[in-house]
Amino acid sequence: MPITPDTKDWTWVLERVCPECGFDTSSFPREQVSGLIRENAAQWRELLKRSDVRERPSDDVWSALEYACHVRDVFRLYDFRLHLMLDEESPDYPNWDQDAAAVEGKYGDEDPEGVADAIEEAGERLATSFDGVAGDQWGRTGNRSDGATFTVETFARYMIHDPIHHLHDVRKGYERLDSARG
Repeated sequence: MPITPDTKDWTWVLERVCPECGFDTSSFPREQVSGLIRENAAQWRELLKRSDVRERPSDDVWSALEYACHVRDVFRLYDFRLHLMLDEESPDYPNWDQDAAAVEGKYGDEDPEGVADAIEEAGERLATSFDGVAGDQWGRTGNRSDGATFTVETFARYMIHDPIHHLHDVRKGYERLDSARG
């Protein structure tokens, strides 16, 4: 069953702490984003070992495997967008429909171990790209199709909230599954 698309504008996470996951995007020096990416990527492998990895906690919430595939794709997409920002003058990002990607990519059918490998690979690639950002590059800009404009710094802070928030979503989903089983 497809998930109702998320139409929220999550850019507010750049201004205040996320009330759901508790992450504060202003709580670390921008140069630490690569370490946060690596730390996040490493945490998915254990979560993907559960036998209920494909099970949704409810019809309207992705399974842990679906969230993991999304995070893998976020890492890949943001590496592409980061390089656009570094290589072009204020580029417009191509649109990406995360919900369509989940359906078309059949996220729920993927191999959990392969997804864990891919998250670590994509996370390392993105982290390495951020490791290379220096000086004035942090101020370079890029534009989302909805009109949101990011600097490399705000882009990094916005991006890292997503996989951190989804770890929270998965842990909360597993709690729901466990409590439903008694």
